[in-house]
Amino acid sequence: MEIKGKVHQIGEEQVVGSAGTFKKRTIVIATQEQYIQYIPIDFVQDKCNILDKFKVGENVEVSVNVRGNEYNGKFYVNLNGWLIKHDGEQSATPIQTKQPAGQVPDNVSDLPF
Repeated sequence: MEIKGKVHQIGEEQVVGSAGTFKKRTIVIATQEQYIQYIPIDFVQDKCNILDKFKVGENVEVSVNVRGNEYNGKFYVNLNGWLIKHDGEQSATPIQTKQPAGQVPDNVSDLPF
């Protein structure tokens, strides 16, 4: 799922938990709708440093996973970010290489089906 909007706030990295090994950083995105929505998105562990190259006020597109859990009969929803890019920026795509004529790739069998 993707969320587009303007960076409203970027939080500092927090160390959470008793072991002190879980890192989390929250960014707040203001959506461009009729009524502005402020959407907090968490980046965790090795994804925290992705936010370093972004500034408040920039238009971004954030790819998120929706996570939900239950605790003591109450239900909670979190958005975990895994990719953020400037709005309109192309993401890197792998380069396709062509196979020379007459050669068959190793992962293709000779079976007709």
